Amino acid sequence: MNNILEVKNLSFGYKKDFLLFQNLSFTLKKGQIKAIVGESGVGKSTLFELILGNLQPSDGSVFASKKISQVFQDPYSSFHPSYTLLNQIKDVAPLDDMKRLLGEINLDYKLLLKLPHQLSGGQLQRASILRAMLMKPDLLLLDEPTSALDNVIQLEVMEMLVRNLDNMGMLLITHDMDLASWCGDEVKCLSKNFFY
Repeated sequence: MNNILEVKNLSFGYKKDFLLFQNLSFTLKKGQIKAIVGESGVGKSTLFELILGNLQPSDGSVFASKKISQVFQDPYSSFHPSYTLLNQIKDVAPLDDMKRLLGEINLDYKLLLKLPHQLSGGQLQRASILRAMLMKPDLLLLDEPTSALDNVIQLEVMEMLVRNLDNMGMLLITHDMDLASWCGDEVKCLSKNFFY
């Protein structure tokens, strides 16, 4: 099975004398969840920027499938405030699988007809996850995707993501070791200038 993500000997730092990563290597295939665990400030989100090509590594290489979706930690930054959620979703994704996914993440279709500020943070995060799934990515990048959700909805959403692994691989960044251990095929811990 081909890798949808290959990180080889990756080194990166915002300052030359301080590297967030040094010789970091890992791969991800469809059907896998890889979890990256670490506290704030250790470079988890920077890793996503490198994968997306928004930053260039100091050394090493990153190969990623071109079909990538991302779920951000802050759902309010994920949507334009002036357009309904449905309009923003259908601009980037086909809606053919929407009914099934709405049921799986416990989100009412009527909420998609509203503007982002009219939803709670949890509802908006589920809409963000819905949009990412409807885009049918090979690689789904999840940045603290359940931090805005209560425990019951968090479990429902993570179970839905696991059920939909057949056609994609997921890279999850989180500070929650329990969540990472529960869903990750492999868990990597990131700390200041150290990755293991």
